Formats: sequence, structure tokens, C-alpha cells
Amino acid sequence: MRKNIFSRIDFVIIILTVFLLTAGLTAVYSAVHAPGLAKNFYFTKQITFAIVGFGIMLFIAFLPFKLIERSAYFIYAASILLLLLVPLIGVKGFGAERWLAIGSFKLQPSELAKLASVLAAARYLSKPDTDINRWKHILITLAIILLPFVLIARQPDLGTSLVFLALLIPILFWAGMRWFIIFVFVSPILTAVFAFNFWAFLIWMLVIAAILFISRQKYSVLIFVFLLHIAVGLTTPVLWSQLRPYQQKRILTFANPEADPKGAGYQIIQSKTAIGSGGIWGKGFLHGSQTQLKFLPAQHTDFIFSVIGEEFGFFGIGLIMSLFVLLFLYLLYLAANLRSVFSGISLIGITTILAFHVIINIGMTVGLAPVTGLPLPFISYGGSFLLSVLSMMGFALNFSMNRFKN
Repeated sequence: MRKNIFSRIDFVIIILTVFLLTAGLTAVYSAVHAPGLAKNFYFTKQITFAIVGFGIMLFIAFLPFKLIERSAYFIYAASILLLLLVPLIGVKGFGAERWLAIGSFKLQPSELAKLASVLAAARYLSKPDTDINRWKHILITLAIILLPFVLIARQPDLGTSLVFLALLIPILFWAGMRWFIIFVFVSPILTAVFAFNFWAFLIWMLVIAAILFISRQKYSVLIFVFLLHIAVGLTTPVLWSQLRPYQQKRILTFANPEADPKGAGYQIIQSKTAIGSGGIWGKGFLHGSQTQLKFLPAQHTDFIFSVIGEEFGFFGIGLIMSLFVLLFLYLLYLAANLRSVFSGISLIGITTILAFHVIINIGMTVGLAPVTGLPLPFISYGGSFLLSVLSMMGFALNFSMNRFKN
């Protein structure tokens, strides 16, 4: 029996996880290194969380598969309860209430909510009587994912809340949603972007009208969708005015960081400088000037990719990105070969969460995405986030080990 269990372990996931964890611990050590200190407090905490998280990953991997599926709604309800407690007894940080204090440990319920929402949505969509192309089932799925989105956005934590929006399309597509319904969900995002320019908005509405014309849907549906885009275009400027000033500044700085080089644009400029100065092979471990002189804000959390770029150069960041690509491709391969619908949808959700974090985090360090505060999986410092990521890997391991079960 032990030999049978050992043969089922997916060592590809474990090896990729260990490599990424090692890279993360190396980068954290460099980012918080202070000459003359005998003990590195942040590094010690991070390696502790890595060990505990790895244990949690293996524990989840060997849980009974059906227990995970049956517990999906319970885990989701627990995550919602924790999110509701944040405004009441939460700990403030960076102008927002995001953590619950458990002794000296601060838990971020939004991290649990990401995984819980994926499991709950997968449980609902995998039911035999669920038809994702019927509006009743679409609305229930939307409610599962958008409830934590609203609670997290009100903390406010705009960056984390966007992860839930990113989940929608991949999960619904994998569950079998038709292209027209996916278009109805995706197109309002572009409408919101074009709403700030009259001519761009007008041209886009003509494109919408053409797509609706060739879709051959009922006239009532076509009228509803067209009016929906008009409503989005009219309300977007109003919603923009409701954002906090620092949130508006982050988005505007993304477009032109040099407009405020000593303020909102400082992080992006310093990050690009650090990465660019690394060259091909980097300046060497603990020899990055931007990193060691602490010129780069949040260099152990949001901008840790810049530390890797400066000290290990193009080779280092290329290696990290290659590991992420291998991990995501392998998870997609697993999702396509799992017999269980619940496992497949869950794995697509997990892959989406991790990929969205990677794309946005790396994008913001090189000026291709707004600064949203999303950490880099396996790499950035942070206990709650690291435990969450390793828990996701635990579920991926469990699904892989039970790939032939329905």
C-alpha cells in the first residue's frame, strides 16, 4: 500500500514548488539583508511559513478526494464569515482593514476566500443538473464569486478583489459556456476603458452592434446587451470618481510614471532601474545597489521581482519565468486529463489565480501594469499568501493523485 501511495505522488508539482520556494527564500534573504545583524527576522519568518506551508501541502494531498468535494461549501462559508469579521475586529494596514489577528500571527481572510470561491464554484458547476448556459445557473455562479469580491473591495483591497473577476471567464469557459455569453461578460471591460474618450467609445459601440447583429440572438437579448454597454459607458466615470485618491494615482502613474518621479511614480522608476541594471547575469547575490541600499520600496513583497532582476539579471528572471510557465502548462495538462469535473474546474481556477498574480506582479515591476499590491507566488514575503499558495499546490497534488476518480 505504501508503494502504491508513493507511486501516485506527482513529483513534477513537488519539484517545481521546491525550486520556486528556494528562489523565493533566496530573494527574500537578499531583500531584507542588513549587514551586521546576526539574525534576519523576516527571512526566519518566511522560512518558517515555507516549512509549515509545505507540510500543509502534503497534508491536503493525502486527504480523501471526496471529502474535499463535500467540504467545498463549508470552506466557502467559513471564508465569507471571516471576511465579514474583518470590518468588525480587523487589523488595519496601509489604510485598509485586511487582517485578523490570531495572537502574533495576522491572517488575511481574502487569501482563503480565493481558494474557497474556486472550490465552491467548481462544486456547483460540476453538479449533473447544472447547465452553465442557463441564466439561473450563471447568476448563482456569479454570486459565489462576486460576494467575496464585494467584501474585499470594500476593505478596500482593489488588487486582491480583481483576482475574483479574473476567475470568472476561465472557470465559465471550462464549464462549457457558449462564446456569446462569454462575450457579454468580457466586452463591458473594454467598454469601461473606452468610456473616457468619446470617439473611441462611439467606434466601440459600432463594433458591439455589428457583433450583436451577426450573433443571431433574440431581439430582446440584443437590446438588453446593447443597453448594458451604454449603461457601463455612462457609469464608468462615476465609478472612477468613487475610487480612493491613491487608487486613482496608481492607475494614472501606470500610464506615465515620469509625471510624478518622486511620488507615485517612484516605485516603478526604481524598479525598472534595478531590473535594467542587472544586465544578462546580474550584479551577484547581495550585491545589488538598489536592493542593498534600500532604494526600492516594498522590495521584499510587491517588488521582489526587481531584486531578482538586479542581482541575477536576465538569466535569473528568465529562469523564474520559465518555472512559472512550466508549472502553469503542467496544471493545464492535468486539468484536461482529470476524470472529475470538479477537479478540472478547481484546477483551472487555481491556475488562473496564480497566473493572474504572476502576470500583474511582473507587469507592474516593468511598468506594464498598474501597481496593485499583488505579491508574486512562492517568491514574495508574506505568511498568509505563502500558506495559501502552498495549499493550492496541495489541492493540485490531490487532484493529480486521484485523476482517475469521478
